[in-house]
Amino acid sequence: MNCELYIARRYLFSKKSTNVINVISGISIAGVTVATMAMVVVLSVFNGFSDLVATFFTSFDPQLKVVATEGKTFAADAPEIVQIKAMEEVEMTSETVEDQALAVYADRQAMVIVKGVDDNFARLTNIRNICYGEGDFTLHAADLQYGVMGIRLASAMGVGAYYPGYVHIYAPQREGQLDMMNPMTGFVVDSLLSPGVIFCVQQSRYDSNYILTSLPFARMLFQCDGEITSLEVRLKPGTDITMAKEKIQSAVGSKYKVKDRYEQQEETFNIMKIEKLMAYVFLTFILVVACFNIIGSLSMLIIDKKNDVQTLRSLGARESLIRRIFTLEGWMISIIGATLGVALGLLLCWLQQQYGIVSLGQSAGAFIIEAYPVSVHYDDVAIIYLTVVAIGLLAVLYPVRYALKRS
Repeated sequence: MNCELYIARRYLFSKKSTNVINVISGISIAGVTVATMAMVVVLSVFNGFSDLVATFFTSFDPQLKVVATEGKTFAADAPEIVQIKAMEEVEMTSETVEDQALAVYADRQAMVIVKGVDDNFARLTNIRNICYGEGDFTLHAADLQYGVMGIRLASAMGVGAYYPGYVHIYAPQREGQLDMMNPMTGFVVDSLLSPGVIFCVQQSRYDSNYILTSLPFARMLFQCDGEITSLEVRLKPGTDITMAKEKIQSAVGSKYKVKDRYEQQEETFNIMKIEKLMAYVFLTFILVVACFNIIGSLSMLIIDKKNDVQTLRSLGARESLIRRIFTLEGWMISIIGATLGVALGLLLCWLQQQYGIVSLGQSAGAFIIEAYPVSVHYDDVAIIYLTVVAIGLLAVLYPVRYALKRS
């Protein structure tokens, strides 16, 4: 053990001539510990909510989705698309046509997103797991076309899982000019029946806007025969999604973009990342305030050890060595506080995961989950630890230099 570290350790743990210095040192460690613990817990809760939101999409979103980088549609029989379907990692695909339209039922209307999918969509996703009603998830039967609404959209249209009669869908013509004398000629109009079910993803984006129907209906409505807006892909069990995504992206080139589930919900997860970043920034400011206790503790210690400093100078110790002694002590306070804070934070996260100590509300069943979700990401823990140690070091550099000049 080198000289500076040995003396710093003795100064930190030995009893001072003035008891208040011991108290302030303890407060400094406690302040850093609490701030670090708060950072671990809060960021883990943000991770928990992010992971929870991700589970909502698994019943609706495909594992991978291929879209055009330019334009809205592309040929369903393009060589790149045929190549994707033939890949050994791919279990099945669903061609999709998706666009906005106007839905009218009785005296109610709403702007909706009509999504036409292949008949294997129920096997490609887990859509049946989130369907409710006495009917079945059916897109068409003979010449009849069915539309499955999101639960909030059904409520807005004044219907339940089953609606009698037709929902009329209006989509603008892709080509030609609008005749103001007869505006209806500018729209393609068709109708959908109810299969007796609605879906509930528990996300407003889907539940308030989407109608699922058959691919032929959507192609006819949006006048894109032989074209699709996306290709949805399900991989074989055990396939590494990241590697499969990279392989498909390499095969299709820059004309197409391959999106995983997180990229399909990029806006949602970007908002959550920003919220998490802002929480990290605010908690870092609190940590900086906690580190002011370290400055006070070191300043009083330097005054208390003034005679020791003079003795070291008389023995030939350089100013840099003396500075390192007190800098190391301040850094040790940060390290001890960071270590204790991380340990306590992880313990609280484990207790919350196991026992749900902090609940979301008093009423059972009022929320999707009963207690705050927690997910510990160890890269976050590493960043927190390094942040605390770095701030602790920066907090003591100038005060130590200034205080020693005056001693």
